[in-house]
Amino acid sequence: MQCIRRQPKRTVSQENMLLEQSRRVAALNGIRLGLKDDKDLKFLLKGSQLLKVKSNSWRKERFYKLQEDCKTIWQESKKVLRSPESQIFSIEDIRDVRSGHKTEGMEKYAKDVPEYRCFSIIFKDQRKNLDLIASSEDDANHWITGLGKIIAHSNSMNQKQKLQHWIHTCLRKADKNKDNKMSLKELKDFLKEVNIEVDDYHAKKIFQHCDKSKTEALEDDEIEEFYKILTERKEIDSIFQRYSDPEGFMSCQNLVRFLYEVQQEEDAVVAAPALIQKYEPNERAKRGNAMTKDGFLMYLLSDEGNIFNPSHRKVYQDMTQPLSHYLVSSSHNTYLMEDQITGPSSTEAYIRALTKGCRCVELDCWDGPNSEPVIYHGYTLTSKILFSDVIKAIKNYAFQTSPYPVIISLENHCSVEQQKVMAQHMTTILQDMLLVAPVDGNKSQFPSPEQLKWKILVKGKKLSRQEDPINGNNNLEAEDVSDEDEAAEIEDESVKTKVEQKGKSDTLKLAKELSDTVVYCKSVHFEGFDDPNHPRAFYEMSSFSESKALKLAQESGTSFIHHNIRHLSRIYPAGWRTDSSNYSPVDLWNVGCQIVALNFQTAGTEMDVYQGRFQDNGFSGYVLKPEFLRDEQTKFNPKSITEGTWGTKKKLLLKIISGQQLPKVNKSKNSIVDPKVTIEIHGVQQDNNKKQTKVIENNGFNPNWNEEFTFDIEIPALALVRFVVEDFDMSTKNDFIGQYTLPFTSLKQGYRHIHLLTKNGDPYSSSTLFVYINIQDCD
Repeated sequence: MQCIRRQPKRTVSQENMLLEQSRRVAALNGIRLGLKDDKDLKFLLKGSQLLKVKSNSWRKERFYKLQEDCKTIWQESKKVLRSPESQIFSIEDIRDVRSGHKTEGMEKYAKDVPEYRCFSIIFKDQRKNLDLIASSEDDANHWITGLGKIIAHSNSMNQKQKLQHWIHTCLRKADKNKDNKMSLKELKDFLKEVNIEVDDYHAKKIFQHCDKSKTEALEDDEIEEFYKILTERKEIDSIFQRYSDPEGFMSCQNLVRFLYEVQQEEDAVVAAPALIQKYEPNERAKRGNAMTKDGFLMYLLSDEGNIFNPSHRKVYQDMTQPLSHYLVSSSHNTYLMEDQITGPSSTEAYIRALTKGCRCVELDCWDGPNSEPVIYHGYTLTSKILFSDVIKAIKNYAFQTSPYPVIISLENHCSVEQQKVMAQHMTTILQDMLLVAPVDGNKSQFPSPEQLKWKILVKGKKLSRQEDPINGNNNLEAEDVSDEDEAAEIEDESVKTKVEQKGKSDTLKLAKELSDTVVYCKSVHFEGFDDPNHPRAFYEMSSFSESKALKLAQESGTSFIHHNIRHLSRIYPAGWRTDSSNYSPVDLWNVGCQIVALNFQTAGTEMDVYQGRFQDNGFSGYVLKPEFLRDEQTKFNPKSITEGTWGTKKKLLLKIISGQQLPKVNKSKNSIVDPKVTIEIHGVQQDNNKKQTKVIENNGFNPNWNEEFTFDIEIPALALVRFVVEDFDMSTKNDFIGQYTLPFTSLKQGYRHIHLLTKNGDPYSSSTLFVYINIQDCD
């Protein structure tokens, strides 16, 4: 039997010394965050008891505390055999902190507690909300305000500060005996913690170089020396040296040269002095209007050194064109958090979609108990939520991310009585937000997103006697209209059985009150493209399954483009996608389809490309289609590209230079990633392409590739570029590390950093790729 050696018990003086060290580390991290002596931060570091709420019968007291790194929260757990890691969550993973009863859980299970004692932590990924009750209003305010400050200050830290904070946290973690010194073994553990494998010879060499005192332990200045060696960026040093003097200063004139010649910045003369003032930490250099190596690195890691054009982070496109001239960020079955058959429905799903820039949300409405309509995926076991709760969530979050119009896409299966309730809820809850009449008497074409700012439009069926919603209504109370039942298309045996038992009808009785809420988005079945002699009204729009839409795009691309100049088209996933998987939106955008609805809850390439397209134009949820998809004389067909005014063909020259602080995929201490980068082009068929780097073994901290690639881009206006980093595995599927996708037209040239995103589309704090981009016109 193997004996387990017990750790010697610490004396009281040792415990006090460790406690004092912990306080000093916490104070230092508070200063790094810009929160020196902050009362809310001090309260969180001390921690407090909070009631955790899960249901009517589950409400238990737990202790919560901010750790000394000021980055993680420790939560007490009564679960047996729970790992220490599972009791910690990172503040970087928090999307929002809401006071009061602002989640479904709080609404259902904490109504008996005053709002001022309640708050909820909302996470970025698919994790459940953490609903908490404080013992007093003061305690709740400390948590809400304190967490808000840490999140805001962390977000405003520059990349260098984030890196320093992270490395010092890892150093502290590797210092097992908390003596503020680092032995050779602790140094090796630290290197594994930051995702780099170094053999014993190199580890010892670094250690001996830094151990000036020859004490077999690094401390203070020696640890700082080790930090400098670790964070050295030789690839950036060599660029800097080309433009700097022997003393290590880059003059403003040389910075102008670099910005103009290499970075292709047209306003280099104006930009250079501003960049020096903004990013140069050395006061002497700043006074001399020059830049040091540190300032140069900070510039390259900043927004101005980003691969994404910073001027595209605000709305820069013409927003006064008709609504049908824009691609619209759109969600399918927005209420679902998971799959299409058994998963939960939630108002939280609407909040997440709207805060991700979504401008068209879907509501599947069915009769509910107590004369209150409910939303769920018909014929399935997905849970139900109240229609009125969803409308409240839309009202509260519709315009938090973008001021441009939100479209409520109704799939209505309700009785006439409950349809009247739906109409009443929309008019009373949304009030002036709800569009109920044409804008500025516009009766011949769609108004623009600019004209529809802060407005919510309803897409749905319209009574046939009210054939012209633009010119007023008549007094008809209700009549039969054609039914749209996407749920009945699901390829699942239990669903098919229920549809057969119900005896699906092709018509539905529609209430006038609900019909009246539809102004510009009247749902009709697609009967074919317009007869030029008898054109359909512009406000009539159709929904297509992905397979039907792709068939039209393949066989009648130019006709589909012409249809989408005047009409809106909505596309939804095929019925066999019961797992909520997604289809590629690109082929449908290429023929001008505006409302290409995806399952926002499902991460993957399709959603990455989607979010990449809509980060353009200020993340407004509206992207103006290229001119050749708006021109009524256009002959463009993405499946058969001929000569035309589709823009100049481009050659993209791309060098993947290095990576920085790539996250660990496998959290095991000894697991180090073997990263490789894949560059994908998504656009018209001729442009679709994929190339990849070699694999770098055992280095996620600072891998170097230095590999060049060339891509020919036929239609730049429709192309997107996706960078994917994976952990190579010879025997199984590669693990996803991070990605970044952006429109080709948003690429900046020169030396740029790519700030990688998680699989859910959230930014990593300091994981980047360093690349060189050059774009040339093709002959």
